[in-house]
Amino acid sequence: MPESAWIVGGYQTDFARNIARENAGFTELFGETVHATLEAAAVPVDDIGVIHVGNAFGQLFTGQGQLGGMPATVEPALWERPAVRHEAACASGSMAVLAATAEIEAGRYDVALVIGAEIERNVKGDLAAQHLGAAAHIGHEGAEATYMWPYMFHLLGEEYDRRYGLDDRYVHAIAELNIRNGRRNPNAQTRAWSFTDASFTDDDEANPRIEGRVRRTDCGLVTDGAAGIVLVSGRYLAAHPDVAARPRAEILGWGHRTVGLSLGQKLARSADDPYVLPHVRNAIRDAFDRAHVHDVFDIDAIETHDCFSMTEYAAIDHFGITGPGESWKAVEGGDLEIGGRIPVNPSGGLIGGGHPVGATGVRMLLDSYKQVTGRAGDYQVEGAKRVATLNIGGSTTTTASFVVGGVA
Repeated sequence: MPESAWIVGGYQTDFARNIARENAGFTELFGETVHATLEAAAVPVDDIGVIHVGNAFGQLFTGQGQLGGMPATVEPALWERPAVRHEAACASGSMAVLAATAEIEAGRYDVALVIGAEIERNVKGDLAAQHLGAAAHIGHEGAEATYMWPYMFHLLGEEYDRRYGLDDRYVHAIAELNIRNGRRNPNAQTRAWSFTDASFTDDDEANPRIEGRVRRTDCGLVTDGAAGIVLVSGRYLAAHPDVAARPRAEILGWGHRTVGLSLGQKLARSADDPYVLPHVRNAIRDAFDRAHVHDVFDIDAIETHDCFSMTEYAAIDHFGITGPGESWKAVEGGDLEIGGRIPVNPSGGLIGGGHPVGATGVRMLLDSYKQVTGRAGDYQVEGAKRVATLNIGGSTTTTASFVVGGVA
């Protein structure tokens, strides 16, 4: 049997911060996150065997590459520890976690430090959008778009509308819920922002169009931030009863699927499938099967990708909360609320919480750990024992899903 990987603690920066305005950069962001993650996990730095870093766009936004070397730059005790940076657009953090868990399961290392980080607010918005668009199939799609990713998820909405019908009221309602949940989260980017009821409607003044049917509050955020977790093996827990005695969370299952870059390819291949993005459904099912989870209603909460509210709309039916094309039913029925049938994004997700691209997958695992160990504070889902995640890169080119279970 492979070793289990356990989360024993972690840290998230305040996603409302603007790192450049602090006259800081990756050095300071990594310094804070590495040290605070190790302190939260209460694992000695000398016990770290390997480091995995999730970062998507470091060179484009800051000129800084080779971020696998940044942890040792800010913490000399990590000198000579093997480390690597992973890039898979918005799924970069999950790729770092997958690599770390694989090494623990294989028995190579007993303790892994995983850091996800991104700086995006140091350039103007149009240039930030251009940098982020690099995860599309450049030169092959989106030439007519002003903003690549709002346009791509507009097209996903159009496909849902064509196949099943789509009422944008339900898509906007997802954004409203995630903003509302974000107010409970002390690290959420939007926790102090002000909105009106019209901010989540088709009102062109209160909620202007960005691309097609995608409006301003349907969009995830440009965010600076980082998150870190420490993963350990069962062997390490057996040898360190002090660590084993503290709250911890086991990674029970994982799924990882990769497909072609273009959204058009994806939609053409799924034309005869009941699901618009069957590879996303398959990644979720892989995680469920490995975790011995029968269906989504064996899960207590979900942290899912909502780079746009349409992304979460698609996640709802792909998780099996509703039948294909019927995600609106879960929105209308209040199923996704904290206290609902299956709470989704109690943290606020990407729309409410923020989306520093390379950090998002790690942040989802950290929030899952908090939920299943009863440490989520005001956004705690009562009695949460198992939490699932869904993290995508590009137009679901890279898809990763985890199931996490806790020992409080």
